[in-house]
Amino acid sequence: MDMKLSVVTLVLGLISYVFGGELTFELPDNAKQCFYEHIDKGVESTLEFQVITGGQYDVDMELTAPNKQVLYKDVKKQYDSFTWTPDQKGIYQFCFSNEFSTFSHKVVYFDLQIGDEKPLFDADSGSKHHTAMTLMESASEDIHDALNDVVEVQTHFRLREAQGRMYAENLNDRVFYWSLGEFLIIMSIGIGQVFILRGFFTDKKSSSGIMTS
Repeated sequence: MDMKLSVVTLVLGLISYVFGGELTFELPDNAKQCFYEHIDKGVESTLEFQVITGGQYDVDMELTAPNKQVLYKDVKKQYDSFTWTPDQKGIYQFCFSNEFSTFSHKVVYFDLQIGDEKPLFDADSGSKHHTAMTLMESASEDIHDALNDVVEVQTHFRLREAQGRMYAENLNDRVFYWSLGEFLIIMSIGIGQVFILRGFFTDKKSSSGIMTS
């Protein structure tokens, strides 16, 4: 199981490497992990998280402002998204807790988006071919936005694929062990019946020998 979690963490970790606002990490049982991010006042931010593997696919999450005010708190959530506009500048803390679980490790993914993405082209910057470049810039912006949408959709599909794969592998393991247990029980019952029937015939043979003598 640990090797499966490591593989999923490694694969999804590549997503974190490519896109700076995303991270996939392993959350052990009875553990709590917190992350910190500096956010300016008035910058709209969105935090999205999802449990990929482990237990009932749930985790506790809490978001705290620099003045210790709790902005978001929920327990045993499989996934959720929270958007807020900070009214103060400072370090914001968001913690994921698996303290309610005594044996289930979790793999958690989260995506923190702060503000709007910087535009590819600055409209205020001059250009010698401003009229011609405007059409190219507009097309480039449209392509860039479309590719961002594609990347977001692909990320969610990869998360669902990883979650489904782990669920299927865990189900396969449970079915295998259940089938193995049924096989051992059937074999035990069959061997027991053989010995019982053998005992019946042995008793009859002994009784016949005594009567003959």
